[in-house]
Amino acid sequence: MTAETTGVRLTCDGPVATVTLCRPDVLNAQTPAMWRAMSDFSRELPGDVRVVVVRGEGRAFSAGLDLAVAGASGPGSFAELATLPEQECAERIAEFQAGFTWLHRPDVVSVAAVQGHAIGAGFQLALACDLRVLSTDAKLSMAEVTLGLVPDLAGTKRLVELVGYARAVEICATGRRLDAAEADRIGLATLVVPPAELDGAVQDLTAGLLAGARDAVVEIKALLAGAAGRSHADQQRAEREAQTRRLRDLAGRGE
Repeated sequence: MTAETTGVRLTCDGPVATVTLCRPDVLNAQTPAMWRAMSDFSRELPGDVRVVVVRGEGRAFSAGLDLAVAGASGPGSFAELATLPEQECAERIAEFQAGFTWLHRPDVVSVAAVQGHAIGAGFQLALACDLRVLSTDAKLSMAEVTLGLVPDLAGTKRLVELVGYARAVEICATGRRLDAAEADRIGLATLVVPPAELDGAVQDLTAGLLAGARDAVVEIKALLAGAAGRSHADQQRAEREAQTRRLRDLAGRGE
């Protein structure tokens, strides 16, 4: 499958991989074919990749679900999913989620470069990344409620972790739009820059992520990703164990 048929492409430049949504004529609206292709990217990623940048061509990151596809009667459409047995429907959605959740991988740091609209599935794709660099023209919305649906592309837990339960309820239940300034204020943005500076800011952030030792960054990400689910004592033990591995590795005594 090519980028022309799936609407998304993967390019690699040494330790940096870039996932580009390439349907600018429809503001990078997403389809099940795109999600399957993104899931495949995880298996295609070269072993030396350390940073994955996710971006959209044109003036928007992603306007969300392509309603022309979802509202039709073909594969992945609402009509088709509604006819499936409940378990099969849930399994199909799990396949869609895999296009997002691979960005949580412990061996890479993922960065979303967000300009213009990041709506619904677009917002959830940005949330799937570890870090988000927003242009000042970014507009975010969890708009699924306006279609009578729920966010189901692995974005709800990430949203709660970033902004808290009450604010996440308000964002998801109203479907309202947040501008870049509010996203920055409530903790959704890692960095907010003018549109002309977005590419440069992502490059600078990527360079900073690559400056540290890879194995140390992998251990750090694992420590932080698991922190919310651990007690203080468990987190301290995890720190000790991670540091022991690093010390042994640096001394040439690692496994």
